[in-house]
Amino acid sequence: MNAPIMIPTWKDGLLQPVEKLSAHKQGLRHKAVSVFVMAGKKTLIQQRALSKYHTPGQWANTCCTHPEWGEEADVCAVRRLDEELGIKGLMPQYRGQVEYRADVGGGLIEHEVVEVFVCDTTQALALDLNPDEVMATRWVDMADLRVEVAANPDAFTPWLAIYLAKHSDMIFAAEPAQ
Repeated sequence: MNAPIMIPTWKDGLLQPVEKLSAHKQGLRHKAVSVFVMAGKKTLIQQRALSKYHTPGQWANTCCTHPEWGEEADVCAVRRLDEELGIKGLMPQYRGQVEYRADVGGGLIEHEVVEVFVCDTTQALALDLNPDEVMATRWVDMADLRVEVAANPDAFTPWLAIYLAKHSDMIFAAEPAQ
């Protein structure tokens, strides 16, 4: 049996490793990483695998995950782009930090402190999807994505809707955060 995945979580005021599912069941505030891969005004979104324990089949930003205990956010972003989508060679640019709390169904809560990154590329980017993580991807214009999320919010993860509604200026700014 595999060892449980431990994620950096604030519990009793201290940062400590907590098993991932336990953190979500308790709604504990924890570290996360989100990446948006962009080609001009289009972003690559992923449809989460049906085997995911929360938000299966919903569309999300390019990549979202939790860093391993002691792992730097930028290293995590590069690692998970490869593990989820087979994307290699992109250099994520840091855009800032977002904190949100959202019910993700099944009695689970995401309360994340997210380090957000953007990668610039072309739509010719080579992908090799991990079927345990991702069932589909597509490029979508940002304006069209906003319309889709507003018209059919249940098709998208809560965090993607939050990013678009509350943090677009920071995430999609022309210049990355310093």
